Amino acid sequence: MRSLRLSHPTRAAGVLTVAAVLALTACSSKKAATSTSTSPTSAATSASTGATSAASGSSSAAGASDPASLVPAAIKSAGTLTIAADATYPPNESLDTDGKTIIGMDVDLGAGIAAKLGLKATFTNVTFDQIIPGLAGGKYNLGMSSFTDTKEREAKVDFVTYYTAGTSVMVLKGNPAKIGGPDDLCGRKVAIETGTTQELVDIPAKTKACTDAGKKAVTAVALADQNAASLAVESGRADATLLDSPVGEYEAKQPGTKFEVAGKSYNDAPYGIAIPKDAGTLKDAVLAALQAMIADGSYKQILDKWGIADGAIDKPVINGATS
Repeated sequence: MRSLRLSHPTRAAGVLTVAAVLALTACSSKKAATSTSTSPTSAATSASTGATSAASGSSSAAGASDPASLVPAAIKSAGTLTIAADATYPPNESLDTDGKTIIGMDVDLGAGIAAKLGLKATFTNVTFDQIIPGLAGGKYNLGMSSFTDTKEREAKVDFVTYYTAGTSVMVLKGNPAKIGGPDDLCGRKVAIETGTTQELVDIPAKTKACTDAGKKAVTAVALADQNAASLAVESGRADATLLDSPVGEYEAKQPGTKFEVAGKSYNDAPYGIAIPKDAGTLKDAVLAALQAMIADGSYKQILDKWGIADGAIDKPVINGATS
């Protein structure tokens, strides 16, 4: 899926290097979609790496007790795991008040995975639709940016699943367009972020359903990022925006928010950590590291910190697309 990015409207190409053994901070107030105010984020703890054996979906990782032993030599030598994210999607990934430091659930999870692998995590802010090409071009080791694991994307990259999310319809507070939910979009203007499953799958499916029923099609307003999509709703250029459920629900709870969620979320699907096809055992290393974080509790601790534990999973796999 992938979609709301409501953080600070000015995005810098910020890079955050996270030490491998930073401690988790307690849950505190986080960034509202329309504000630059947020609390600093700490990276995940470096817990024992000998915890869990690799599970289903793994290949050569099966039975590995030390995730770090699966790291490809070139990455191990560099000592750094380079991770791309489009930081406009709180609480999953967004910019801190300095306008350049990337914070969020994906950042904490990425730092925790890197720690399990004996590496440091370096996050780079990248436009969402450029992340997969960047992975293919060797610019980054991983993409952690609320990617829905789909069969189409699996043709280009591998995924390690780590979370479950649906899609929500977000409208202006008070719902002036009177949208009842995801089945009430016929004839509406709907803003979406370019490259998301909301653009590529949801809008075409909903448009077909509308026209098959003799109703007006959905008018898609495709924009570069979720900041722009949300601003389109705020300015009246669109009636609603489609975005990932944890992001929409997070925004709706923020003090002073201008938005609310209409109806219930739909189409639950797995988020995946994107990994280049030619990265050897890196996918197995990431899977084993994530399993170790689930086993030692640090995975759940991070989701609790950001208030989105409802999407937690207990059995991550490699390439777990459901459709």
